[in-house]
Amino acid sequence: MPKAYGDWRALIDDPAVDAVSIATPPSVQAQIAIHALELGKPVFAEKPMASTLEEARAMLRTAERSNTPAMIDFSFHQIMTWQRAKTMIDEGAIGALRHVVVNWHVETTATRKRIRNWKTLNCDGGGVLGNFVSHCFHYLEWFCGPAAPLTARLSGPPGDNNLQTTAAIMLEFAGGQIASLSVSCASYLGSGHRIEFYGEDGALVLHNPGSDYMRGFELFYAKRPMAAMDRTTIEDPLDTKYADGRIVPVLRLSSRFLHAIETEGPIYPGFAEGYRVQRLLDAAQRSHRDGSTIEIDLQGRPAAAVKPV
Repeated sequence: MPKAYGDWRALIDDPAVDAVSIATPPSVQAQIAIHALELGKPVFAEKPMASTLEEARAMLRTAERSNTPAMIDFSFHQIMTWQRAKTMIDEGAIGALRHVVVNWHVETTATRKRIRNWKTLNCDGGGVLGNFVSHCFHYLEWFCGPAAPLTARLSGPPGDNNLQTTAAIMLEFAGGQIASLSVSCASYLGSGHRIEFYGEDGALVLHNPGSDYMRGFELFYAKRPMAAMDRTTIEDPLDTKYADGRIVPVLRLSSRFLHAIETEGPIYPGFAEGYRVQRLLDAAQRSHRDGSTIEIDLQGRPAAAVKPV
């Protein structure tokens, strides 16, 4: 039977609860996840993983000690159009990757109304970094491999230094390729979400001009000597059953989560990937604060010393 609890600890401590899905702001997610993992209960957590790098590290270490499945809700890579793009890039459709460009410009309700919550404030793991750029860091490493040096500039609406709504970031992958990100949740009539991949032999673009963050991506592709890009159509029959485009990608993730619990198999994206993203978010904040480029150790150790720009 359905139950209601007056405290999250009571819910997690209930012997009838076998797994925990967390949907809270980043500032309180760590303590909930750690308590559940210490009891051996699998955790499905939201992004970003935590509000600080120290909290994320504690979550990862607890998951590793408990050997309990722990997943992060990074869901863009579960869109079928994205999976086709990933396969094409991996199979050499555009040749060796040269560089990547991310432009994600929309206006959220929270920004338009100046609502002061974790999605707009630059503290507690939020703002444009936690809400949007966390996704970008995860999917860029999914597409292209580990990111290394990172430089970032962050801003908010004029006259309000506590809101963080726009980010301009440059990062480099282990293979030497460069990625540039321009991300804003304060773009009136913005152009949407667009990722451009440029290779030695061609180009590939994922673009969603609509307001549904997950639904509406189109795939465009060209290979030398084509003079223009062709549009590739990918149908997802399951997606048409739901009004909200976020449902199907999360449904696929939750199915993988349950499968990992049942089979004791590997899990992706897990807390290791969440911690990788948290390190990049932390580096972006420090890069902006110090006016510097931050080195990111590819083996996951603490970031190296800051070098001036």
